[in-house]
Amino acid sequence: MKYANEMRNINMPSKRLVASYVFDWVVIIIFWFVGAGIGTVSPYHRPFSLTDLSISFPYTVREQISTWLLVVLSIILPGLVILVVALAMIPGPMAHNNTPRSLIWRRKLWELNTGWLGLGLSLVVAFMITQGMKNLFGKPRPDLISRCQPDASNIAAHIVANYATQLNGALGSEWTLVQSSICTQQDRGRLDDGFRSFPSGHCSMSWSGLLYLSLFICSKFAISIPFLPPRSYSQDLAHTAMEARQSSSLPTHEIREDASDTGLTRDAAPVVPIRNQAAAPPLYSLVLAFIPVFIATYICSTRYSDFRHAGFDILFGSFIGIGTSWFAFRWYHLPIQQGAGWAWGARSRDRAWAVGVGKLGYVGTEGWGPERSSTDGPRSGVRARLQGGKRRDALSSDVESGMAGRRDLTGPGLELVGGEALPENAQSSMSRSRNW
Repeated sequence: MKYANEMRNINMPSKRLVASYVFDWVVIIIFWFVGAGIGTVSPYHRPFSLTDLSISFPYTVREQISTWLLVVLSIILPGLVILVVALAMIPGPMAHNNTPRSLIWRRKLWELNTGWLGLGLSLVVAFMITQGMKNLFGKPRPDLISRCQPDASNIAAHIVANYATQLNGALGSEWTLVQSSICTQQDRGRLDDGFRSFPSGHCSMSWSGLLYLSLFICSKFAISIPFLPPRSYSQDLAHTAMEARQSSSLPTHEIREDASDTGLTRDAAPVVPIRNQAAAPPLYSLVLAFIPVFIATYICSTRYSDFRHAGFDILFGSFIGIGTSWFAFRWYHLPIQQGAGWAWGARSRDRAWAVGVGKLGYVGTEGWGPERSSTDGPRSGVRARLQGGKRRDALSSDVESGMAGRRDLTGPGLELVGGEALPENAQSSMSRSRNW
């Protein structure tokens, strides 16, 4: 009964907003099918030489990291970790004790949704780019000649150009570039795959999935190099000097300053020394963050030892995955050092699909809930609650924790009951307090 009452006090987001995020998943699925469709097209077959030792390595039948294992390590494993973290670690120890369970589960599901959306975006962009480049460049793999099984007795019929005919007497006809038509390989798929060396798909997929997971873990567990937030220039030694006394709490400098208008002194706000404004995370957390990176590095190494790719193919594929993982993470998540582990909130109702000229971004004062009928006062409830410039006291702690503890707050952000959005002056001061 208590849970049912909580649900009645929480407005559901508008259908327009929900549909826009469902369509985001549709776009990701479309991207995946586009990449898979590109993979069914025969790639460009770059001419090669039968005397090129760089493509004369043996064909390895059993790969160390097969395609199915790559899917498990780069897609399923990150997805499961994100699921566990979102359900077990959200909203965190700073949530208000009176936060209703329905609101907590809403935040859990939102963090899970954004975590999976980012993972999916990173993977499908890397997959589509890699598949397209493989077909466009058609670079031979290191084991191409082993795959090709060339007809060495009939080289002259497959020569690309006759530029070497004058040297044939001294060097032999094999010192020429030949077309893939010289190959006697009956398995067309194996032969086509021999011309997909650049860039490495295993590398791009492993980094796009596992580095995204590493960034996700760093965000949720605040694993980052300590940093100082920007501050205005000052020669005040209180910012850099050692504190005057030992303290078991956060040390501060209690200083007094001259009041320029009266010449008297007055108490100034305590200053936290810069050395106490950040600290290094425990070292074990680095292991937690770097395990996905180590797995991605190992996957890349197997592509070299299995003679599937040259070194440059591996590096470029890795760059693709690194780039898409960072892009996708920042698309859906706040910066690691400043975001307190949260994902960005949802788009506003009227900006769920597009934003025209003159609007700043995808968050507006209209809120996230369904549109109210014309008979309801547009902001009468808000004005009543904020009358006299007073805000609800409970919100002050929620701003710090990022989790609302009031039953009359709902929506992806801090939206009051009835779908009424906070006015701009109140919304800006509480922009960090989102319930999705």
